[in-house]
Amino acid sequence: MPPSPFHGIFSAFGQDQDVPGSEQGEPDFNFSKAEEKSPPPVVEHKPTLQKGQIAVDIYEQDGYYVVRAPIAGVKLSDLDIEVDEKVLTIRGARSLDDAIPENQYYLQECFWGEFARSITLPCTIDPKKVKATFSKDSILKIIIPKEERVKIVRVHEG
Repeated sequence: MPPSPFHGIFSAFGQDQDVPGSEQGEPDFNFSKAEEKSPPPVVEHKPTLQKGQIAVDIYEQDGYYVVRAPIAGVKLSDLDIEVDEKVLTIRGARSLDDAIPENQYYLQECFWGEFARSITLPCTIDPKKVKATFSKDSILKIIIPKEERVKIVRVHEG
């Protein structure tokens, strides 16, 4: 059997003897059919004390920045939007209405609990001009006017 194209790759570092199968040219790995047919493991999600994060889309449209975030499972009363200089922060909490014992979950990927997301924008935000809507399909939409630039007018003599 010809040597692997990777044979000797570690020789410059004196580590070829540590590479599996490097002495005989055969890999030490043995995959059996039984391992391939084993049932998939149960994926567990353990609740943590850390806050979760939400996904957002941010785009520019007609002189505004628009922040759009799907936030299913959140009540409007559990949602808070904070504006500080150039930073927009969205905070909230998702709560489970039904308590399901942990041992009954096969897969748990959804985040439940408090979340926060801070976004730094390229301009200062005027909190009085920010508008937000929360649609029936749980999409939060925040509209932020772009900073109005000061127009410089040259004064001419005469």
